[in-house]
Amino acid sequence: MSISLTIDLSDRDLEHFQKAMEASRKAAEGKSAAEVVEAAGKLLADAQKVHIPDFVRERLLQLDDMIAMVRDEGWHMDDEDRARVMSALLYFIDPKDVIPDNVEVLGFLDDAIMIELCVRELRHELDAYDDFCEYRALEATRRGVEPAGIGRTDWLDSRRDELVGRMRSRRQRDVGIGYGSSSGYGAKRSYVRAWRPGMFTFK
Repeated sequence: MSISLTIDLSDRDLEHFQKAMEASRKAAEGKSAAEVVEAAGKLLADAQKVHIPDFVRERLLQLDDMIAMVRDEGWHMDDEDRARVMSALLYFIDPKDVIPDNVEVLGFLDDAIMIELCVRELRHELDAYDDFCEYRALEATRRGVEPAGIGRTDWLDSRRDELVGRMRSRRQRDVGIGYGSSSGYGAKRSYVRAWRPGMFTFK
């Protein structure tokens, strides 16, 4: 039997996480992009050593998508979009947690909430990248090769540029909407994803 829980974050709660993000930015001063990605990847690696609920697992998959976006040579983010994603990843370079990660079940809950807040800010980037990965996977199947072997050919660049243009139009339209425009914690997200250079696996 499963149960559904709804988490409502007040303005005070959001302020807490905003302060945590600011503290993480200070902790990340002088860190390279590679070090930030490595720190976020360590969180994924640590999570695979303990039991985590599906709620947390789904958010860790979304963190994995953020990391994959900046590592994926096929997607090849430009500097502006990369900076938006890297800004979200900065939180995970600070080892201080409200709930220690080694606590069974709840250890990654605060990380999951922060990931959810980041996802709401990056929803258009994530949607566009997901479309791109599916498109690349279909093309790889058509050619009979592994997705990782698909290079940055003209058709791939064209599709990527189309998706990035659509992403930016949607992002611009949503300016000022903030956290409230997301579908919420109860939204279902499929575990089946097209190939991407991710780090997170689960059984």
